[in-house]
Amino acid sequence: MEKDPGNLMNLSRGLAFFYRMGDLVEERIGQHIIEKDKEARVLEEGAMAYPHVWYRVPLADGLSGDGSEYHVYLKAAHSDRLVIFFSGGGVAWNDYTAARPVTGGKVAAGLPHFYWNNLRPFTQIMNINIGITETGNKDNPFEDWSFVIITYTTGDLHVGDNDYTWRDDEAGEEGVVHFHGYRNFLAAMKKAKEYFPNPEKILIAGDSAGAFAVPALAAEVADDWYPACGDITCFSDSGQLLYDGWRRTAEDMWKAKPGIAEAIHTPNITLDWYARLYARKGDSIRYLYACSVRDYLLSAYYNDVENEEFTSDAEIQEAFYAQFKEMLAGLKRITPGFRFYINDFPNIMIIKKGMKGGTAHTCVREKFFYLPNREGISMAKWLSDAVNGEMYDCGMALIDEKSTP
Repeated sequence: MEKDPGNLMNLSRGLAFFYRMGDLVEERIGQHIIEKDKEARVLEEGAMAYPHVWYRVPLADGLSGDGSEYHVYLKAAHSDRLVIFFSGGGVAWNDYTAARPVTGGKVAAGLPHFYWNNLRPFTQIMNINIGITETGNKDNPFEDWSFVIITYTTGDLHVGDNDYTWRDDEAGEEGVVHFHGYRNFLAAMKKAKEYFPNPEKILIAGDSAGAFAVPALAAEVADDWYPACGDITCFSDSGQLLYDGWRRTAEDMWKAKPGIAEAIHTPNITLDWYARLYARKGDSIRYLYACSVRDYLLSAYYNDVENEEFTSDAEIQEAFYAQFKEMLAGLKRITPGFRFYINDFPNIMIIKKGMKGGTAHTCVREKFFYLPNREGISMAKWLSDAVNGEMYDCGMALIDEKSTP
């Protein structure tokens, strides 16, 4: 059956409308942040960081994926407790995905978009003043912790060290993405050590792409930067994406350190990296993992890996759920001490075309952080209990359910 040219034209016009609207919304939000003086102030070299104030810290040795400037966010507190947080923001695992970074327009139009490749005022709202990073909220048990937010603009799960030329045969284009995630990590840790030299307690956490970075880089944080700290917890929020080509991507595209790349033996890069971390650190640190049961966004990434369709529906979410149950069992095999927080908070990102149903993607830097799951316990309480030595699984009844929502 031939396609109706009129329908194609209408489709093109519709996509163009959503694309323009998405870019406009992002631009307006960015302008609002600047005009209302909501943008985090710059912390100049050597300046004092006042407690409970978020700062932008430009890093001369850092570089975003598109070649633009790179900064981290920093907040000091009165306590000697520190959060090293790896931000999420997608992933590029081949030339096609490397050629398609995120913009507001692509999100609104439902066009393929796989990773953020720069920092702009809009991206601040994804990094600070939400969930665990919120200030002035008495319900946030981490409000009096110091933070270093290692922002993410490189599509390499924070482990890359390469300037990669991608070629997109479909579009007939080529370009360069700077996979500098690992270099950015090192620059961020230098700044962390400068401002927070001797924390008594450390939480190494990350969401989405940052969740993968936690097991990949936690041993370096502990051994190379904070060897004197004897109280460390590792926490990954929503880091599941099965792909047979991870090792090839890590070695050939990202040029990850040999130890990081060589640890990849299976399609589940998170399990491989946690196995490596446990082999190095054993029970000297705590291990935590959280995710929703049918994560709409992680299932969309998996759908693109398997079927080259960046969409999410009930069928692919069920595939994700089955893999999720296997992943939790795999983490428990690494160490029975692993503890989980499971939820079925609904997907509320209706702006994302092609992302139907499913459950939320990440909680730790969302309002979901404070909401109780089916057992009546919030992630905020569960995580606070865990870093203070009271570790338990929460929400496991969702893993045993037979029905699909």
